[in-house]
Amino acid sequence: MTRIIMNGCNGKMGQVISGLVAADAEAEIVAGIDVTDNGHNPYPVFTDINDCDVEADCLIDFSTASAVDKMLDYCVARNLPCVLCTTGLDAGQLGKAEECSKKIALLRSANMSLGVNLLLKLVRDAAGLLAPAGFDMEIVEKHHNLKIDAPSGTALALADAINGELGGGYEYIYDRSSRRESRPRKEIGISAVRGGTIVGDHDTIFAGPDEVITLSHRAYSKAAFGKGAVQAAKFLAKQAAGMYDMSDVING
Repeated sequence: MTRIIMNGCNGKMGQVISGLVAADAEAEIVAGIDVTDNGHNPYPVFTDINDCDVEADCLIDFSTASAVDKMLDYCVARNLPCVLCTTGLDAGQLGKAEECSKKIALLRSANMSLGVNLLLKLVRDAAGLLAPAGFDMEIVEKHHNLKIDAPSGTALALADAINGELGGGYEYIYDRSSRRESRPRKEIGISAVRGGTIVGDHDTIFAGPDEVITLSHRAYSKAAFGKGAVQAAKFLAKQAAGMYDMSDVING
């Protein structure tokens, strides 16, 4: 039985994961952390993470970027593995996560779904073949109107996968409204759409001479991400200190 602390338990993903774990015989949420306790959860909820003294095997974090530093300090102090799912982290926070991974097992992934992690592999393969043949690369992501950060962490992960495959040196362009020039070869355009209740759509477009290839992923439910997070928590609870990602979970 993997005992889990859910950081951001009252958020949409926190509630999805709570429902998934309730039906999972191999996991249990033993405590939640959030800014308020609405009394609707079947486990104790703490409004200050440092007040949480419940024994656990792993923490799943689906909170906000502003809460991540304190959460990381908490996990290090208690030698608690952490599945870090919150996006929109700045360079300092990413560096802190790397430092913390020297002391605890920490899994960070821009997207927890199996499909997206397969997509990352596919775009690397496509970029290696198509970019040298003169194809331009653009990423379009769409999310619901409540999502705070833009572009999404998954869109940036897709851009990083392409850029890494091509040896770096590509510039990420988020807005062309002030530019009056043709498109440079070494750029990756990233566009964000916000509206309605879109769970998460990502299109990676390879536009070449006389043909276009689009690699797409559509999420129809947040459960796709929640299942991956629970699977990651089960995996991480048994690991030594280090930085992990979803490919480690998938490969077992």
